[in-house]
Amino acid sequence: MFLNKIKEYWIKKSVKKRLSNIKHTNSDNSIKKIGLLVDQSRFNDENKLVAEFQKYGFQKNDIELLIFKDKINTKETINFSEFCANDLNWNETFDKEEVNHFINSNFDLLISYYDVEKAPLLITTLNSKAHFKVGFSSVDLRLNQFMIATNIENYKIFVTELFKYLNILNKL
Repeated sequence: MFLNKIKEYWIKKSVKKRLSNIKHTNSDNSIKKIGLLVDQSRFNDENKLVAEFQKYGFQKNDIELLIFKDKINTKETINFSEFCANDLNWNETFDKEEVNHFINSNFDLLISYYDVEKAPLLITTLNSKAHFKVGFSSVDLRLNQFMIATNIENYKIFVTELFKYLNILNKL
């Protein structure tokens, strides 16, 4: 328990240091493939969130979902790829292949659907190869290229605002 707190602190400190040197690249590509990173300890209606994206014309196979859980229940049925803090090791890499695949995927849009900074979520967003990153304004502003100020429970407002601004930015 104590070592987990030290690891969390160490990795957050490392992420903050790496964020000071980050340079976002601009992409003029339209959005076809979406990566969705969700913290299930704060929001557990990922099916409703995916359905909201489907209302805007995206198919279920265009959306790749990765779920972060505080603790993984081995008896629970798994519908999506999931990971926990234990999958992150001290050198800021993941032991789980699903997480590494998600990080190395070239998404047109990565949605970091979490509003509390946790080391595994920060590392996943930071290392992602996505072209355009969107998240909540309560998370470090240097992590994403676009931030939305709303509560995590208001997923409909989040998606509506996201698509409103993606239209303005000619990303759709």
